[in-house]
Amino acid sequence: MFKRSKGQGTTELPIAPLIDVVFLLLMYFMLSSTIQKQEADLSFSLPGSVSSEVAMKLPDEQIIEIRADGQAVLNEFAYDSPSDSSYVELASMLSRFRENCEAGKVDARVTLSPDDDTIHESIVKVMDACALAGIEGVQFASKAEF
Repeated sequence: MFKRSKGQGTTELPIAPLIDVVFLLLMYFMLSSTIQKQEADLSFSLPGSVSSEVAMKLPDEQIIEIRADGQAVLNEFAYDSPSDSSYVELASMLSRFRENCEAGKVDARVTLSPDDDTIHESIVKVMDACALAGIEGVQFASKAEF
């Protein structure tokens, strides 16, 4: 018989049971973990403009009063300062008005009602704001009509 010396012994580690243990641990962690949706997978809808198929009965006319000092007033709210070179706030509001009218399939109309003492520069600035907003239906009225 052969005798082994203490320094030459080779011990082998059986690898097949270790692979089984690794697969069992992998299965355990896969089944015990919860699957969470990523943020990109969540479905949501953003608000947007809705266009209708049929024309709606909406008030399609806004009346802009132009005071003697040049202040533009729409729906009892004063927009911009008379000393401004252009009426940007008024143009922004009129642009939203035009978009709502287009969504409702009605024509956007603006009636300008200047005071008798209003200077022409103020009227032209309001007309420029209407043009900047894309409103083409602009008409004039006197204070006696309202």
